[in-house]
Amino acid sequence: MRLEIPHTLGKDEVRRRIAARMDGAEAKAGAIIGGPLSLDLAWIAADRLAVKAMAMGYTVPATLDITETALVFDVTIPGGLGFARRMIENMIRERGEKLLA
Repeated sequence: MRLEIPHTLGKDEVRRRIAARMDGAEAKAGAIIGGPLSLDLAWIAADRLAVKAMAMGYTVPATLDITETALVFDVTIPGGLGFARRMIENMIRERGEKLLA
């Protein structure tokens, strides 16, 4: 699944906002899904963040690319979570838009 969230902030500001919120991301994500969640976040390039969310026996890998005009999420939804695709998409979109507001 690929999601693009447009912005007008520039790469540096988006990167700064993401870095400032990384420490609390696991607790917030766990509260959203209503259960324990493990979240691995790692910068793999200056404008690319690797994300791995693990909960309820599933692992959801993703990347977040920062461009000058958008946040681009590429998320791999495991087959057993197909039913939750819309919920995952909505959560990513909502959190991404809050980050950019």
